[in-house]
Amino acid sequence: MNESEHTPASRRLRMWERLADAAIDHFRVFRVRRTRYRHPRDQREGEFVVIEANDWVNVLALTDDGRMLLVRQFRFGIHDFTLEIPGGVIEAGEDPVAAGVRELREETGYAGRSARLLAQVRPNPAIQANVCHIVLVEGCTRVGEMQLDANEEIELSLWPIDEVFARAERGEIKHSLVIDALFYLRAWREGRMG
Repeated sequence: MNESEHTPASRRLRMWERLADAAIDHFRVFRVRRTRYRHPRDQREGEFVVIEANDWVNVLALTDDGRMLLVRQFRFGIHDFTLEIPGGVIEAGEDPVAAGVRELREETGYAGRSARLLAQVRPNPAIQANVCHIVLVEGCTRVGEMQLDANEEIELSLWPIDEVFARAERGEIKHSLVIDALFYLRAWREGRMG
């Protein structure tokens, strides 16, 4: 029995009605919109800000000898370095798996034997409209040089997969979308995902 079966019909959640939607501003990596909604039951109205951005991709890049590729880079939002998996912005109309393969190659110089979509997560649905696609690339090897964007500077490292999980559990990996990806990778490795 799920919780909604315990909720009286008069209290069940309903979609808010979107009344108005207007662009506020446009920045290099996202757009901001102001949206006005009305609650379906009591008719109260509210104005909300939504950040729109292209979808993102994060790549779990695994080698045949059981290691995972990690990147360390400076992040302007926290004014510090983070330990992450490769990833980036999906171009308009680009397939998420193709974007993951492209980002992996550009950021690291690595490519793999096979790539597949493992999962999709919503980064912060309270204020963001985009999706982060988690792509699993197996059989990764170095095939060339990095092709970094102007503001990227990346340090690569390869770690045993179980050590990556341990580093996340110790709090050494703090990026929430990377932790999401590790959650799905663990489920996949344990046979709990297709």
